[in-house]
Amino acid sequence: MATASPPLTSSLKFTSTSFRTRTSLPTCSFSPKLLRPLPSFSAKASRKQVEIVFDPDERLNKIGDDVDKEAPLSRLKLFSPCKINVFLRITGKREDGFHDLASLFHVISLGDTIKFSLSPSKSKDRLSTNVSGVPVDARNLIIKALNLYRKKTGSNKFFWIHLDKQVPTGAGLGGGSSNAATALWAANQLNGGLVSEKELQDWSSEIGSDIPFFFSHGGAYCTGRGEIVQDLPSPFPFDLPMVLIKPREACSTAEVYKRLRLDQTSNVDPLTLLENVTNNGVSQSICVNDLELPAFQVLPSLKRLKQRVIASGRGEYDAVFMSGSGSTIVGIGSPDPPQFIYDDEEYKKVFLSEANFMTREANEWYKEPASATATTSSSESRLEIPNEM
Repeated sequence: MATASPPLTSSLKFTSTSFRTRTSLPTCSFSPKLLRPLPSFSAKASRKQVEIVFDPDERLNKIGDDVDKEAPLSRLKLFSPCKINVFLRITGKREDGFHDLASLFHVISLGDTIKFSLSPSKSKDRLSTNVSGVPVDARNLIIKALNLYRKKTGSNKFFWIHLDKQVPTGAGLGGGSSNAATALWAANQLNGGLVSEKELQDWSSEIGSDIPFFFSHGGAYCTGRGEIVQDLPSPFPFDLPMVLIKPREACSTAEVYKRLRLDQTSNVDPLTLLENVTNNGVSQSICVNDLELPAFQVLPSLKRLKQRVIASGRGEYDAVFMSGSGSTIVGIGSPDPPQFIYDDEEYKKVFLSEANFMTREANEWYKEPASATATTSSSESRLEIPNEM
């Protein structure tokens, strides 16, 4: 005679750990930023229901705990600031096709935030971002920097990275270069400091001319392609405000340099500019940018924007100039844009941000400002990249 089966419990809940001992899930990819709750799985046995609950956050935390056992430091959240060129002289054409420059670079308080976590993967980094149009594969300077670090050190560590991007692209602000420098710093920290900061700086020039600058303390006189960095004490007070105005149109750096004519550049000695700014601070005569003329040929509306900012500022700004190869116009001396930026339909979709000069302490990375100063016009798109790459 058959023995009667014991009654089933009407609802049983298992943790994600106990669930894995009873059945298996399809393979899933997880991104540390963009996890979405999965629906509960259920199965019927006779007429009673057994409910199995799977918590993705719990699984992610368990993976993080497992990674923590392998390394004392497994997660970092770092600020990745951008820069402006207070002056930018182009001094010659090189045999390798690049141009020699002499420029005063300075870090400012507008920046991105990047989160790094050690990945269980031994073969691939995973990058996500909050902005559409930013590549998340090997074209991104963050991935290039991590690949460079592994090549130079022999490290076998890979990473989950989430880039919260606030710095606009194609702006002449060095946002991508800063991201790369920040990634090199993070990789070295998460590998226990295998190499010196000077080695990171030297290596970084292999993937970008502006990247070495971000290993300065915040202000530097840069020459060569930009990779020769002379660290300087900041000549500017950190409470000196500025406003950044970037139209939707970007300037192609390659196109700007293509239109550059050396016989049309300034003839002022860059060392004279450096001496003047060190002794007297910012002024319109010091903020020379030899790339303005070709950039204005590429984007004529940019020249008009600069002229209108100067005219409408009524002396509010100590200097108004273009940063890098464009297309950001910087007004130093006030955090406020002129009223026409708000009133004219032509400028409804510009990127706006106030900022200040900033530096970093030795052996530390840049600290995120205590109060957020970055602002974006309401029409600026902030779309999410899907977490599948």
